[in-house]
Amino acid sequence: MHAIYKICSAAEWREAENAGAYSGSAVDRRDGFIHFSTAEQVRETAARHFAGQPDLVLVSVDPAKLGPRLKWEPSRGGALFPHLYADLPLSAVLRVEPLSLDASGHHVFPSLA
Repeated sequence: MHAIYKICSAAEWREAENAGAYSGSAVDRRDGFIHFSTAEQVRETAARHFAGQPDLVLVSVDPAKLGPRLKWEPSRGGALFPHLYADLPLSAVLRVEPLSLDASGHHVFPSLA
């Protein structure tokens, strides 16, 4: 099992924990699905869409627990990205870790499974 990853603000994640599920960011809701990345994609996602943003978390998710609403669809350069056409149930979350910034403003990633 290879985890998939969601980057979101710590505040958004606290809301998800209180609600019992994550309904996505404003961009996710606009697009109609929750954007995820693989371990190979997540650093570029952070650099492209979250550059310099503090107070983020990296949510590791078990894709096997998401069922048929998880679709792998082409995006950047034709690469397949995981998209969830449903709320993310907290039961599918493996771990949540802070995504801090180093002195140069780049995100520091934990070890990815």
